[in-house]
Amino acid sequence: MITRRWFVRSVALFLLLAPATVRTEETLRITTSISDNHVVVSFELNDAYTDAVREAIASGLRTTFTYELELRTPGWIDRTVGTTVVSATDRYDNLNRRHTLTRTVDGRVEDALATEDDAVVKTWLTKWSRVPVADTARLDPARDYYVRVTTRARPMGGSLLGLTKTITGRVKFTFIP
Repeated sequence: MITRRWFVRSVALFLLLAPATVRTEETLRITTSISDNHVVVSFELNDAYTDAVREAIASGLRTTFTYELELRTPGWIDRTVGTTVVSATDRYDNLNRRHTLTRTVDGRVEDALATEDDAVVKTWLTKWSRVPVADTARLDPARDYYVRVTTRARPMGGSLLGLTKTITGRVKFTFIP
């Protein structure tokens, strides 16, 4: 049985966490398009490259930003049409002062780069262009869809109560062949 004290504490905790969730959702910009018979997604996580992330990288911690892209149909029960998981990783070498950057798509290494430029690192970790999520042959004409992008950063931290910081954004579109 739920007691009044537990209910009040739960509501208070929700109110503490809610403003942070609203503020972080505004930092994820998502764009969808159709290219070569695929739904492709471009996105940018604007305010994620914080001082805490820079400090973690400078300390030599392997830093990974993981993005889960889902193409779904809205309804009583949302149906997933396609999913792609991409990640960008930075391994900083303190002795040589070089970043080794890798990008993976569904577990396969797609690209790698070594750089000393902090601006390149920021772009590499937080901005993706034209990531294919699903084949258009799987879509119904004139139907509504949405793309949801969920982000996670490792090493974890910087969030209230030690919870994993997750940012989610979504964009709706209608498929017209």
